[in-house]
Amino acid sequence: MFPKLSTLVSGAVLLVTGGCSAYFDLPEPTVFSQETVVSNLQAPIGLALDEKGRFWVSESGTGEQNARISLVTASGGHYPAFTGFTSVVANGAVEGIGHVLYKEGILYILDGGAGKLYSVDVSSFKPGDPARTAQELTGEDIGTYVRAQQLSTPINTNLYNLTIGPDGSLYIADSGANAIIRRDKDTKALSVFARLPNVTAMAEAVPTGIVYDGSKFLVSTLSGFPFAPGAAKIYQISRTGQVSDYKTGFTTLTDLTLTSGRKPIVVEYGGFSLTPPAIGFVPANGRVADEAGKTLATKLDLPTDIERFGPRTYYVLSHGAGTITKLTY
Repeated sequence: MFPKLSTLVSGAVLLVTGGCSAYFDLPEPTVFSQETVVSNLQAPIGLALDEKGRFWVSESGTGEQNARISLVTASGGHYPAFTGFTSVVANGAVEGIGHVLYKEGILYILDGGAGKLYSVDVSSFKPGDPARTAQELTGEDIGTYVRAQQLSTPINTNLYNLTIGPDGSLYIADSGANAIIRRDKDTKALSVFARLPNVTAMAEAVPTGIVYDGSKFLVSTLSGFPFAPGAAKIYQISRTGQVSDYKTGFTTLTDLTLTSGRKPIVVEYGGFSLTPPAIGFVPANGRVADEAGKTLATKLDLPTDIERFGPRTYYVLSHGAGTITKLTY
């Protein structure tokens, strides 16, 4: 799931990111009610919702080059749409595919393992349509550019998450290079928009989520091994690429979204155990929290994505359980 991380461990009807001024006077979430609405997903990583309330989910697969993108309906119907993305086992974890983003009929897919971005028109896709393979799609090679910038030591790249900025361009969080890559909306030219500093003297940032709140970008970070409690941060990045701390004191952040009032809500993957024999992330230990660190939902099994749909409804994707949980307040 996080190529850099497994190395470190071993050595480890609204677009959801939008906001609506009509909602600004709503109270911020306090405690969510939780309901599992989708099950049996295959090691999911990323989640996007379209205007019909359907879920587009990236699933990591089993490590046999079988990651896929599936369309999941509100009733739980599960329809593979694109198959054959990168899925390999490294250091005991399945790695490869990243997050997805839906915008006006276009689904943006990050295949971090291959270093590619796919932009696919899914406006006419219907449940039951034949799936297409990744080999049939035209991907943009982002990874080669990132590696050439030599942003990390050792040189690394993992295209993990993305958002659309105020200029209409794509901004990609690369969790291997610890950087935000800008892809121009008109020319598709690539540039390094921002580099993230280490969260501590010894732990890398490892960006996992990115949103634009109307004035600045907010970026969640997992933090690198040993994934110490309280080491993860939310960074803020100005429109000119200046990076500074926004909120600190979190643990293993894997994504964030915005409330209707444009305040960040984050998901924590869970605590990390260094005690044998159960070395690794603790199952069913993830949570949702507000920007102040207040817990809004608990006992999530390795959550990797959170999206808002409408003013009071959120959906959390759990990698461990293979589920989508509906949160309301």
